[in-house]
Amino acid sequence: MTKRMYKRYSEAFRIQVVREYEREGRSLSWLHRRYGVSHITLKKWIQKYSREGVRHEIMTIQRPEERDRLKALEAENERLKKLVAELSLDKAMLESIIEGEGLWHRGKKNGRPSLSRR
Repeated sequence: MTKRMYKRYSEAFRIQVVREYEREGRSLSWLHRRYGVSHITLKKWIQKYSREGVRHEIMTIQRPEERDRLKALEAENERLKKLVAELSLDKAMLESIIEGEGLWHRGKKNGRPSLSRR
């Protein structure tokens, strides 16, 4: 009968491994190969010792013309969203007017609406 051997790691060692994961961008596989610690254990350490659970902080560096272009595109996107909403309301209103006047009924082709006089 073989005895099972359990490894115990100091808290300082655990924190060091988590810092390598965070600061140096080391993968779990790399840490596993280097230190012989299982992936599950590494994930538990990261949950416990990681600062705010964030591995890397993302920083976007843009030139002024890129930033201006992005702002212009965002503004245009908002304008187009409003326009689509307005056109959808106009369409619904016109359909209800046409239907109310008895000019609207389901055509035989593909079940699509069609205009015709009854």
